[in-house]
Formats: sequence, structure tokens, C-alpha cells
Amino acid sequence: MGTEFKNVFVSHFHEDEDGIKKLKKLLGDQYELHNYSVTSEKFNNAKNDDYIKSLLRPLINQAGTFICLIGPNTHDSDWVDWEVREAARLKKPIIGIFLRGTSDADLPDAINDLADTIVGWNESKIVDAIKNGKTYFEKSDGSQRDNVDSPRETC
Repeated sequence: MGTEFKNVFVSHFHEDEDGIKKLKKLLGDQYELHNYSVTSEKFNNAKNDDYIKSLLRPLINQAGTFICLIGPNTHDSDWVDWEVREAARLKKPIIGIFLRGTSDADLPDAINDLADTIVGWNESKIVDAIKNGKTYFEKSDGSQRDNVDSPRETC
């Protein structure tokens, strides 16, 4: 199978930036991700929130899929919350992915409320969610969330 190109915006807590490289490696020859998110390699020193949003909004809009990497502190990020809500406003598919080895991570409120799928660190499920829009609602260990009336309720 040849490499498929997919434009994605990867939202992440700054401490979890390495997760973007690990996601690219995990997906290997399935997809070549064109990441539009802000990283230390593509950093700007802007301080004005409205200006920063004006930079992020078109990047989220250009992406075909919005991915949020979920680590131990992601739920504390106001920027992750805003990016997820902006992706929902722009009607982008939203995929929450627990970083490998993450356990007992609280979901960001916006992911809990708006994600189309939430998966553990599992290549086939991530690809299935990106490519086919498959819906999963999992805990950080990849097991199915139990006793959930709405798939967007907290783990």
C-alpha cells in the first residue's frame, strides 16, 4: 500500500510535542502527516491571544482531520481546549489519541464534549478513525469505556 497524504492539525500540550514525531513514526507508511500545528520548530513569539487565534484558525481550517494528543496535563491547556472547539466549529473530524504509556489522564473538556473518536495508542484504530471515520471511545489503555450512556462522558 502506498503512502497516503493527510493534512492534519495536531493539538497537544507543549510538554507532549515529542508525541507528534512518535505519531508520525507509528503511522509509518500508512500516512504521511502534514502537521499544521505550532511546535518548537514552528514557534512564534506572539503574545496577543486574538492574533494567535488568527494564525491558528486558518491552519485548523486547512486540515482535513483534527487530532488531539492526550497526555497527563493536556486537560490543563486552555489552548488545546480552544483549538478543539475551533475544529468543531469548522466541522472537522476530531480524534483524541492517548499518548503511548499514558494512564489515568483526564480528558480535556472539549475532547470529552466534542470528539468523534477517542482511542488508545493503537495504529490500526488510529488509521481506521482517520481514513474511515470509525468511531471508538476508549480509555487510555485501549479498553472500551464502561457504563457510558454518552460516549463523550468522562472516563
